[in-house]
Amino acid sequence: MSLSANPKPLDESNLRDWLKTQALALGFDGMRITDTQLGPATERLQAWLAEGRHGQMEYMQRHAELRSNPELLVPGAVRVICVSMNYLPPETDFDAEWQRLEDPTQAVVSIYARGRDYHKVLRNRLQEFANLIEERIGKLGYRVFTDSAPLMEVELARKAGLGWRGKHTLLLNRESGSTFFLGEILVDVPLPIDQETEEHCGTCTSCIDVCPTQAITAPYQLDARRCISYLSIENPGAIPVEFRKAMGNRVYGCDDCQLICPWNKFAKRTELPDFARRHGLGQATLLQLWSWTEQEFEQRHEGSAIRRIGYIRWRRNLAVAMGNALASTKVDHADKESLRAALNEALPVADDLVAEHIQWALAVTS
Repeated sequence: MSLSANPKPLDESNLRDWLKTQALALGFDGMRITDTQLGPATERLQAWLAEGRHGQMEYMQRHAELRSNPELLVPGAVRVICVSMNYLPPETDFDAEWQRLEDPTQAVVSIYARGRDYHKVLRNRLQEFANLIEERIGKLGYRVFTDSAPLMEVELARKAGLGWRGKHTLLLNRESGSTFFLGEILVDVPLPIDQETEEHCGTCTSCIDVCPTQAITAPYQLDARRCISYLSIENPGAIPVEFRKAMGNRVYGCDDCQLICPWNKFAKRTELPDFARRHGLGQATLLQLWSWTEQEFEQRHEGSAIRRIGYIRWRRNLAVAMGNALASTKVDHADKESLRAALNEALPVADDLVAEHIQWALAVTS
């Protein structure tokens, strides 16, 4: 879309309230506005990349300059409309989530990924929001984002006042904890700016203490190479052996630092059906998910964020969890025999990456 030239300041006293009303009507739970200046955050990003903490996420290094300067994404952009959308389904119970983590035969998928792909849900609504803004104030230059381009969205949302950075590096706010998605609209119109909010983590270190792989190396410092979400989703190769036991039965992502966070006691449940769990995710056993063929994986994860990792990584993750179940004293003999039989049956025809993880899984019990 072409950019509007020399946008004029807007003096409508009720514009801010109108924007918030429209955002809430579209299903967003928060809406704030900030400028495009990232300040010290760009230096912290460069230091994090220089230390190699991004692992094999080469796109972060490749697009570092774009991340540091949103105006390179949308020339002439002066404001960022930041929105949040709660994703916690009504049936979610944190105590039950902890209990599933304690049962090695269960397959634990991160809560956010059990429903529809949030990229699609937010992007469509952001586009509707942008269309409404154009109808109200006239032609503008803009672009919508939701974790889909090199944009430091958490930092921008923090600046806009949607929350503060928790010690696990996720955004927190007092009404929704951390269980919400973020989206942005970069615009070339000087909309009124909101103020940052205060931090409220205090001396709490629960997220740091609970991390299974000690990926939170210090307050506000995350080493992605150790993070189970990175290892099970972004990492294209073998799961490093030193982290396999710690993965437990987590087969896609990890919620531990959010489940333990005191602020998530106040997390609001979403009313959107898009984020309700599908295909038994949240209840399935390892053997049930292992039994899926590649065609079933593609069909059942259609419209899901999980589909992007592909069948091979999915099986890789399941094989690690099955190995951990075989090594656990909590699993009875009959269940272990079923797990072992399933792995042995799959081994002769498995992809090389999956085969290596199956072999590991079978060997850790001997």
